[in-house]
Amino acid sequence: MHEAVQWLISTIGVMGYPGIFILMAMESSVIPIPSEVVMPPAGYLAQQGQMNIWLAILMGTAGSLVGAYANYFAAHYLGRPLILKYGKYVWITEEKFAKVETFFHKHGEISTFIGRLLPVVRHLISLPAGLAGMNHGKFTLYTTAGAFIWVTILTWIGYVIGQNQELIMRYSHQALIGVVLFSIVLVAVYVRRHRRKSSSL
Repeated sequence: MHEAVQWLISTIGVMGYPGIFILMAMESSVIPIPSEVVMPPAGYLAQQGQMNIWLAILMGTAGSLVGAYANYFAAHYLGRPLILKYGKYVWITEEKFAKVETFFHKHGEISTFIGRLLPVVRHLISLPAGLAGMNHGKFTLYTTAGAFIWVTILTWIGYVIGQNQELIMRYSHQALIGVVLFSIVLVAVYVRRHRRKSSSL
């Protein structure tokens, strides 16, 4: 792991902000590059005066959005026709698919925002959004908001801690626990408001 971090620091140092953008775009799509080993090194370089921390965060967030859109378009233009044509052979009927679409049209914003904060899910949440044809404005807004929060947390961890990968991973895990708890509270508030709104109709 230490060698990988050193390689990433060297890569980001050589490629600069485009390197952050490319690595985070890869991380946000289907290529398994953990953001936990991309953004903290960028934060460390910012602490060393080799980068501007806010520009690094901006490039990391933009890369995440581009990677998310790669999944979105792949699901929308490739996955949707295949599911509608062949889904019946794996018990995905048009009726079930329509229910998924309806759910995402109703709750796509909260699903996309929280999905960007959670491991594993952040790589996959763009797929149902693409399948459902989620509004581009909303998809961009909530994907960017979720990605910005997580990228900022990781970058500041690297800025404060430096190159100590053991401490970076420890604090990244603690940050993840905090994000998960925040997501649970947010979902609970959302569900309560949604039920209250539905009962008043």
